[in-house]
Amino acid sequence: MSTTETLPADTSAFPPEPAGSGKSATRNGWQALAMRLHFYAGVFVAPFILIAAVTGALYAISPTLENFTSKDLLQVEPQGAPKPLAEQVSAAVKTQPNLALVAVAPAPGAQDTTRVIFNDPSLGESERRAVFVNPYTAQPVGDSVVYGSSGALELRTWIDQLHRSLHLGETGRLYAELAASWLWIIALAGLVLWVRRVRGRRQRNSAKWLLTPDRAKPGRAKTMNWHGAIGLWTLPVLLLIAATGMTWSTYAGANVTALREQLSWTTPVVSAQVPGSAAPAPASGGDHHHAGHEMPKPENPEQRIGQLDVVYAVARADGITQGSEISVPSKPGQAFVVKERRLPGTYTVDAVAVDGSTGQVTDRLAFADWPLMAKLTNWGIAFHMGLLFGLPNQLLLLAAMIGLIFVICYGYRMWWQRRPTRGGSAFGRAPRRGVLRKTSPWITVPLVLAAAGIGWFAPLVGLSLVAFLIVDVLVGLVQRNRATTV
Repeated sequence: MSTTETLPADTSAFPPEPAGSGKSATRNGWQALAMRLHFYAGVFVAPFILIAAVTGALYAISPTLENFTSKDLLQVEPQGAPKPLAEQVSAAVKTQPNLALVAVAPAPGAQDTTRVIFNDPSLGESERRAVFVNPYTAQPVGDSVVYGSSGALELRTWIDQLHRSLHLGETGRLYAELAASWLWIIALAGLVLWVRRVRGRRQRNSAKWLLTPDRAKPGRAKTMNWHGAIGLWTLPVLLLIAATGMTWSTYAGANVTALREQLSWTTPVVSAQVPGSAAPAPASGGDHHHAGHEMPKPENPEQRIGQLDVVYAVARADGITQGSEISVPSKPGQAFVVKERRLPGTYTVDAVAVDGSTGQVTDRLAFADWPLMAKLTNWGIAFHMGLLFGLPNQLLLLAAMIGLIFVICYGYRMWWQRRPTRGGSAFGRAPRRGVLRKTSPWITVPLVLAAAGIGWFAPLVGLSLVAFLIVDVLVGLVQRNRATTV
């Protein structure tokens, strides 16, 4: 005879339903499935989510950290009227004579520096070299590598890569994709369980109890109450973070991009082609057609720099009034493209193309004309980066990440508290087995189809779900063998 204690199935998450109700059996079937999924995904995927939460907490406040650590590059004391933009850019070009000028970001505020951006072949993907210029003296104050659409400096870029890939390259990105792909599934399964548990208390004000942990409960029940309440507090932010995080992932992200293209949800692009020019430009977007004019002769870099002040003034008069970046054309037949930057408190990305030789607007693309899903994607990404509404955005993300860390720690504590008190495994027990076999085909068939669809769209979810099933089967076989020896 085995001395292992035989313990009853743990049903603490499922208050009993009245007997004889088919509807109750169906609800219990869904809840039991949600419990089993929540358990296995929580145990095996939560370490990856925990890493993403810790690095995400640092990433959330990285824009503010950047403002402190790079203050000498980003800020200056106002000293009268700014110098002409062409003069500022010329001073920066002299410090990088061997690099090609590609863009200029005029100082967006009175205390900000102007960024003069160069293409540096020695840098990595999405990286450029920026020279920071005091707009009041036209003197460079330093240079740095900048990364991505937000122009992150080296510290924020390092934190970004830590959060994205743990500095392990493409292989490291799989951890973040696994975390983002599973986070929303675990969160929604947990929501089902928590709502069911609160409803089972038969409290009149169930909304209050959803948000308030019952601190009078002892032991594991108390841990579960904190786990559920904090999870609900952070749920909206976590779902948004998971959705936007998947857009940056390798495999699920490719499917998201393909879906957006099929549904015409992609971000439109202003055309940089000067109408009537013989040389084609690769840019697309913009539905406007303009009468052509004779193509001017190719211009040298000095001529392009000399046109910057006129281009910037025309763009501002045309509605580009927020912080912007001016893309400098590299070929004849192309216009300057002035586009609003992704800055804290900036909610639009208006853009215009300006012919530097004539000062005419050749194309415009207002953010108001973007497809709705493209707008939502832009806002969601800015929120994920802590840039949508500045410091409050960053503090909200930080609070959500700290909350997620607590939820995970409480989850593992619940697992530990669920372990047998005598004999058996030192680890907590899994929820009751055999739920899928006892569930109606009207539930299991759609569930299996949904799991297959999600697994195809997010391959790491599909592969890990298969792994969970294998582990579950093996655990069942071990338990069955033990039972036969009793």
